[in-house]
Amino acid sequence: MSPVQSALAILLLPLASAAVIALFFRKQGALASWISTATAGAIAVLSLQLIFGGERFTASMEWLRFGDFSLSLGFKFDDLAALMLFVVSFVGFLIHVFSLGYMHDDAARARFFGGLSVFMFSMLGIALADNLFMIFIFWELVGFSSWLLINHWHEKQSAADASKKAFIVNRVGDFGFLLGIVMCYWANGTVDLSELAKLGDAHALVFSAAIPLLLFCGAMGKSAQMPLHVWLPDAMEGPTPVSALIHAATMVAAGIYMLCRVNMLMVPEALTVIMWIGTATALYAALCAVTQRDIKKVLAYSTLSQLGYMVAAFGLGSNRIHVAGCSFGDKMGFEIAVAAGVGAAMFHLTTHAFFKALLFLGSGSVIMGCHHEQDIFKMGGLWKKMPLTFLTFTIGVLAIIGLPGFAGFFSKDAILYLAMEKNTAVFAVLALTAVLTAFYMVRMWKITFFGEARSEEAKHAHESGLSLTIPLVVLAVLAVVGGYAGVYGKLAGGIAELVPEAEGSAHTTILLVSLAVMTIGTVSALLFYPATGADALEKKSSVIFSGFVALKESFDSVYDYYVAKIQQRFAMVLNFLEQVFLAGLIIRGAAGFIGLIGIGARALHVGSLHAYVYWFLLGAALLWAYAAGVF
Repeated sequence: MSPVQSALAILLLPLASAAVIALFFRKQGALASWISTATAGAIAVLSLQLIFGGERFTASMEWLRFGDFSLSLGFKFDDLAALMLFVVSFVGFLIHVFSLGYMHDDAARARFFGGLSVFMFSMLGIALADNLFMIFIFWELVGFSSWLLINHWHEKQSAADASKKAFIVNRVGDFGFLLGIVMCYWANGTVDLSELAKLGDAHALVFSAAIPLLLFCGAMGKSAQMPLHVWLPDAMEGPTPVSALIHAATMVAAGIYMLCRVNMLMVPEALTVIMWIGTATALYAALCAVTQRDIKKVLAYSTLSQLGYMVAAFGLGSNRIHVAGCSFGDKMGFEIAVAAGVGAAMFHLTTHAFFKALLFLGSGSVIMGCHHEQDIFKMGGLWKKMPLTFLTFTIGVLAIIGLPGFAGFFSKDAILYLAMEKNTAVFAVLALTAVLTAFYMVRMWKITFFGEARSEEAKHAHESGLSLTIPLVVLAVLAVVGGYAGVYGKLAGGIAELVPEAEGSAHTTILLVSLAVMTIGTVSALLFYPATGADALEKKSSVIFSGFVALKESFDSVYDYYVAKIQQRFAMVLNFLEQVFLAGLIIRGAAGFIGLIGIGARALHVGSLHAYVYWFLLGAALLWAYAAGVF
């Protein structure tokens, strides 16, 4: 099978799985789950073959044509696509395996696994697409499948509300994304990624801050950046495997991947805006995570914060630093700087997919073991009852807080190095965020697993079955080794070479900063939080605790006010104008005028032959007078 055929098979297999489940196995959950999981396994195998095959290619075919405009569907399989394909296919397969056990007793698991297959189809389409229009098509399919999966327990009102919120918020960002695509086509005559790169190389690309910033709107929605971040914490109402697949490893990473795909369109002004939005999101989400009681909500805000790190890393690509001996003073230097931002962002995207999927699946194992209890202050003592979950979860925590030797340490350091060389303020904020990350993650870890059981559910907790624990073990291994350059380079096709490495004093500085922020956050959490059923921060400083809670609720409050007080009233005014002027005067007025003409014409038809003769004679006289020039 040729590489193009392999890519086509990878893309179409999950669509075929979803179709077979929807058409034939909607009421046979067990069989549907195995079909979807086996398909995900086949996709992972084919993806690894394609990645390690070494061949990179482009292929496309014209799908639609409207005059001079044509829409193509095709593949662009380069190093970047290889990395994203690995993350989506391999992590997606592990989450499918986990779902076999987690959703075993769910009455609608056929619908659930069908939705997983649709989601895999959508994400694989984004990873392999060769143009922005094709990316947008699959981008919207990701939004649909996300709504479908978050809303899986639709009888639960909070889940139904969360799915609608996610769908609507993402549509706001996607509107800007679509405008950016249209503007890019209008300015450059193409949205093909390879053609745009060639135009950039030939200095014929139209550079504008508006195009990349509009495209970034789509990333703000999918990757949950401020102010479009509000949907992600609520999306935890969906099943935990959905949280791991969509909100840790793949869907939220789509925005980062898209930015890296369009890096040739970036200008310094746009990158500066992107950098600061990512930095602000990283700090804001870390502050919100400190007060969360729901184990999945802690991980949700952690995901927001790490996504902010990735966006900031991409924005830092505009810096004037030295990478591979090149000074960033000319166009080539700028391009290499952007590439450095792409490398750092994608590096952290990959390691984050490993350890965050591990943490979400680990939380699912905890929730299952505690009979669906999600409040960490009602857990405790689980390290003895769930030793394998405890061990793997601990590895995930060590990876995210950046312990040297674990995957998160390497990718986070690459970002901190870029920030240190580019912008001292951004470096300070990201370093503070790293302190908070260690603080709230160790807080959650200690309260969940140590102390005494604080509820009946925790007292009767038990280790999960093999289908839940095997993915944890595999992801734990990746959370350790996934940061080493040799392993990463093989999987990513050399993307790691774009990540700048600190040398000499810079290397020592970054290492000391990483150790310092990790130690400060970890020790503070261990000393501050006892393994009891009360939140120490709320107990000792209710003012600070309330401030963090208010910070979390501030955006929702603003949106609620906007919808209720501004949008709703504006809609009422528009409705009044529509009813009075459009439907009233224009439509009904014109209809009324035509009706009057009809009434007058109908009055002339009285059914009398004498009257018709008189009308005929009057008409003839008028015609004679007109012909004679009387008037």
